[in-house]
Amino acid sequence: MSETTADRVVLSVEPDDDATATALDSDRYRAFLRRTHAGPVAVGDQWAEFVSRGCGSTRDVTLRVTAVEGGEEIGAETAFAFRRD
Repeated sequence: MSETTADRVVLSVEPDDDATATALDSDRYRAFLRRTHAGPVAVGDQWAEFVSRGCGSTRDVTLRVTAVEGGEEIGAETAFAFRRD
């Protein structure tokens, strides 16, 4: 990992229900976030995203960056943690 690549980015989730948490907690979704948000990241950034609810149904979610550890950019090795408020 380069010096500028963040080790971990902590995101708060809204809505914070169990179904949304389950959808976010997958390697596939984390890989999606790394690809779509590669580059600079800062506390306070907000991302309007969606998660799958199965059978082609989705749910809109807002992810807000609450902490960035170890660097300033999202890269291929950046880990994500989701915090339910």
